[in-house]
Amino acid sequence: MLSGDYMINTNQENQTISHEFFLLGFSDFPKIRYILILIFYLIYLITLTGNLLILVLIHNDSRLHTPMYFFLGNLACLDAGTSSVTVPRMLADLLTEIRTISLTACRAQVFFFMTFATSEIFLLAGMSYDRYVAICHPLHYIHVMSWEVCVQLVSVAWALGFSDSLIHTLCTHRLTFCGPNIIQSFFCDLPLLLKLSCTDTFINIVAIFLAAFSLGLFALLITFIPYIHILRTILRIPTKEGKHKAFSTCASHLSVVFIYYGTILFTYLRPAPSHPGISDSLVSVIYTVITPLLNPLIYSLRNKELKGALRNTLHKHFHIGTDIRLSL
Repeated sequence: MLSGDYMINTNQENQTISHEFFLLGFSDFPKIRYILILIFYLIYLITLTGNLLILVLIHNDSRLHTPMYFFLGNLACLDAGTSSVTVPRMLADLLTEIRTISLTACRAQVFFFMTFATSEIFLLAGMSYDRYVAICHPLHYIHVMSWEVCVQLVSVAWALGFSDSLIHTLCTHRLTFCGPNIIQSFFCDLPLLLKLSCTDTFINIVAIFLAAFSLGLFALLITFIPYIHILRTILRIPTKEGKHKAFSTCASHLSVVFIYYGTILFTYLRPAPSHPGISDSLVSVIYTVITPLLNPLIYSLRNKELKGALRNTLHKHFHIGTDIRLSL
């Protein structure tokens, strides 16, 4: 029995109240533990470095002070936050093999992870609207996407993420955890935490599905509906070069959206498996570790304006020749 557990008497039956949990993670692969540590450490390092570099470049280069890069900077913050909530803990567990986490720390991890994840869903929706205005109404772009509008869209995304996460986290305080205390993942994911409760979780499950079919469906619609109009506009462009240029501004964003929504929907809206296994951990790795890596590697650093800003920064601070060629 873990040190955080104690016995109570309820209805004449002894029950073990759990105040600590055991994160199973990748314990099924002890032989490749150090390989996993190296892989995830490098991914986390690249994720943090890439996203922080994006923030620095956007801040320092006045040419990047536009709505698109304002959204991109916030996306970098969310990606760095999502990765930081899960990966350092996973690395520590792989290194020490302790893997125990207190109920308080578990709730905190659920809160911050859901805040970043939900905020990112609505930020991606705001970025879809930005691309819609830029491609379908380019002459009105500066007027429609004013700084006031951009700040409001980002503020709403962060506020919805915080509020949704707070509700779900507070709902876990009504639960009692007893019996098995093994979480079949490398971090405290809300659905897996609910499975360990010996209290009725009906209210919690209803709250999850209400959020999914109200906030989630709303975000999904305002993310993909603009692309119907974008596609129509692109198809009316007479030249292939024009079509390619217009579509290239959306391709990276669409890739992130499809991967992010695909893994989130698969994880949270599928029927719960009776015996969770390594497949669940692999799916979790995609949206907690891999997706935050996509922003700096695919969405951003392949951008010509960001590459130009990086060249200027290197030349200014390190006196590297402007003819340097970056193979990013």
